[in-house]
Amino acid sequence: MVIFLQQSLIEIGWLELSLSLTLLVITFLLSFFLKLQIGKPVLLAGLRAAIQLVAVGLFFTAIFDHTYANTWAWIWVITMLGLATFVVKKRVPNISGLNLATFLAFGIAISFVLAVIFPFSIIDYTPVNVVVMAGITLGNLLPIAVLAVQQLESQFSTRISEAEALLALGADKKTAVRFLAPKIIRTALTIQIERTRVVGLIALPGAMTGLLLAGVEPLDAVLVQLIVMYMILGSATVTVCILVWFGLQRSFTDDLRVG
Repeated sequence: MVIFLQQSLIEIGWLELSLSLTLLVITFLLSFFLKLQIGKPVLLAGLRAAIQLVAVGLFFTAIFDHTYANTWAWIWVITMLGLATFVVKKRVPNISGLNLATFLAFGIAISFVLAVIFPFSIIDYTPVNVVVMAGITLGNLLPIAVLAVQQLESQFSTRISEAEALLALGADKKTAVRFLAPKIIRTALTIQIERTRVVGLIALPGAMTGLLLAGVEPLDAVLVQLIVMYMILGSATVTVCILVWFGLQRSFTDDLRVG
């Protein structure tokens, strides 16, 4: 698939960025009049996003013209994995040993995606594309992973009597895990499945929108977006299954008691 840009580049400067801030002003006004108390969080989120994205843009410029751009790209991916792992653990601090499982789950999911995308030349292998595809995947996996571990913690606490009953009837750890896991996994994946179902009907997703704005043929943009959606759904399933399986394994002791 060869993509040609048919339109001139859209020039966006600081003036255009400033004009877009009027949307934040509306948020502040609503917060003030309705006493929502979200003004400060919105301001901090906006400033943080600006600082992070400008830093990323400068970093892109600096490293991808570098002799060791490929090495820097993989260092970047590993750094993103570490930060995402930290975020998940911070959201659910009560589950012990979660860091390694989360890092491995994200790493395996991203490896699957990159192993399909690049060897089969779906997208050309470049340092920029490595970071972009890993970033798209990880950005979508993070909220799903957080939901998965939150559901794990919540449902295990509410179904602890069921788990104890299974163990009392002679079930082993594997049987108990297989009994509890499906509902947790389904719940964690529901949002992504629904998002995949309605794509194109209710919302135009990011990759497709960006390509259309850049002047790419609509069908080519659709193909790229389908690739992105499928890889996200598949990698999300892998990630959630690993996290839930590991979390449930840690919830039972070696002598088959609820930990």
